[in-house]
Amino acid sequence: MSFSNTTRAAKPAHRRTGIVFGAAVVCLSMALTGGVLTTSAVAATSTQSDIVLHVGADETMRNFSWYSAADTAQVVQVALAANVVDGAFPGLATSISATGGLTTSGEYNRFATMTDLAENTAYVYRVGSEGDWSNTYSFRTQDFDGAFDFLFFGDPQIGSSKDIPGDTAGWSETLDVATSTYPDAEMLFSAGDQVDSASNEVQYEAFLEPDALREIPFVATNGNHDVGNKAYEQHFNTPNVDASAGAGSDTASGGDYWFIYKDVLFMDINSNSRDNDSHIAWMNQIVAEHGDEAKWKVLAFHHSIYSPAVHATDGDIVDRRAVLPTAISDLGIDVVLQGHDHAYARSYLMHNGVKANEAEEAGADSVIAGPGGVLYVTANSASGSKYYNLQEQGFSYLSASNQEHVRNYSAIEVSDEAFTIKTLRSEAYGDANPVNSVVDQVTLTREVQPDLDSQELQVTVPEAAPGEFVWNIDGTNALLDLGTAIDAGDHYSAVGSINAIRVTDTRAAGPEWSISAQVGDFVSGDKSFSGRFLGWSPSVVETGGDAVAGAAVESGFFAGDGLSASSTLGYAATGHALGSATLDAGLGLAVPVDVTDGTYQATLTLTALS
Repeated sequence: MSFSNTTRAAKPAHRRTGIVFGAAVVCLSMALTGGVLTTSAVAATSTQSDIVLHVGADETMRNFSWYSAADTAQVVQVALAANVVDGAFPGLATSISATGGLTTSGEYNRFATMTDLAENTAYVYRVGSEGDWSNTYSFRTQDFDGAFDFLFFGDPQIGSSKDIPGDTAGWSETLDVATSTYPDAEMLFSAGDQVDSASNEVQYEAFLEPDALREIPFVATNGNHDVGNKAYEQHFNTPNVDASAGAGSDTASGGDYWFIYKDVLFMDINSNSRDNDSHIAWMNQIVAEHGDEAKWKVLAFHHSIYSPAVHATDGDIVDRRAVLPTAISDLGIDVVLQGHDHAYARSYLMHNGVKANEAEEAGADSVIAGPGGVLYVTANSASGSKYYNLQEQGFSYLSASNQEHVRNYSAIEVSDEAFTIKTLRSEAYGDANPVNSVVDQVTLTREVQPDLDSQELQVTVPEAAPGEFVWNIDGTNALLDLGTAIDAGDHYSAVGSINAIRVTDTRAAGPEWSISAQVGDFVSGDKSFSGRFLGWSPSVVETGGDAVAGAAVESGFFAGDGLSASSTLGYAATGHALGSATLDAGLGLAVPVDVTDGTYQATLTLTALS
């Protein structure tokens, strides 16, 4: 049989069968565990093929894609798995009309999107039209926030070995091992090169054979073997795609796209386009618009720039390695997922293209990223269709690398605090390294950044009797201790000083600026009193730049709102001289005598406007 044909006839009804529904209790159990379901109520004609469940724009959405032999109006029907009775697809279902058109292989592709999914819910779905439905498949949502796992796979490249059945078997086995080991994984993430030849639909059919691609949302990355034909963008329904980003030739396929999943911003760029400026501009736009919504930022592209094998010294890779890393660091991206080199590698934390911390040890199982520090990971082959040997010269950017000529996959665990990447063997490497033995593992956390926008205040209110006044001001500490208040007749009194604020303004136009502050309530356990009882007397202790101290604010015990209302520490008017000034302020606290004794703290928040 020749595998070079680019067109296909309609598939016979027996091409994909799935698991037939049995008793109602069995089918419900299957749905809740994400199993594949095939309806026996309406026999599938299988004129629909190449069905894929994709990630949506966020965790409440799923994208669908499939091919059909005829150009007919089609829908995806989605229903609650709990409503399946005796194997029949539920009558209460949501139908979403599909879009699409003629493909380069002479078939018709169909795209649809399901929105407003509920969390922790099992669904069933089918595609087609009345009387011509596909088999029935199932998927389930999980929590819409919090920690989650996903699986990362490198270069299946079905057909690369010239043995399509063998490549398919390896790919299917890796998916089986990974999804059975991590049954709660919420995405299947590919590093690209799904097939060896973009125009070969037999290879695509083999790549899409595993039913896991219809049960767990798939994330497709565009590899160099996926272009030269439009099949990639006709098979894969990627969310928020911008075809103009990194635009290429008329035969280019796909563009740059992004999605947010559980507070993680994922960006996936089509690195087949060498227009790095276009990619960088697109990433800057997406981070500007959506970066604040994410706790982690993940970038994916196929052509690894920190890999260990034959492609590491290719001219196009060297070019990307010279241009992209600084932009990636500047954008605050945390992790970059890559493929292309068919060997496993992870970099040291890299900042603007150089090792971020010279003290980081090779193969460390945990790393802490400072600002701009990025972890780059390159996946080995998930199918075993092709491997590249490591270059003997080694590379200074590599923390760990591995090539054993056995299939790999990576299990990635994401939480608010950590990003763990565990790479495992999906086939044994000798007796000492069985299936699911670990190739490499690293946990990424972030360096804790100090809060420079506030200063903590503390005061101790004594029991209702005269007490000794003790105070201590440490100008280098964030906690300003006003000591123990003293009895002043009708109130308790405490004094102190803020940490001095130094302001430098060298802008040519001398625009106005101001520093203001506002204090919250003083709290001690379940007791509190209003911050309005705190006042201050600002001063300029080191003059310069025409800086002017703000007006004194009296404690609200005597009049007004005290520092519970925003008050100016210092300012300079428009057209002021260039230079620096140091601002300070004495603090005066007057607390009513009926305040319960205790040690109270409040936060003084400083704001700069210019």
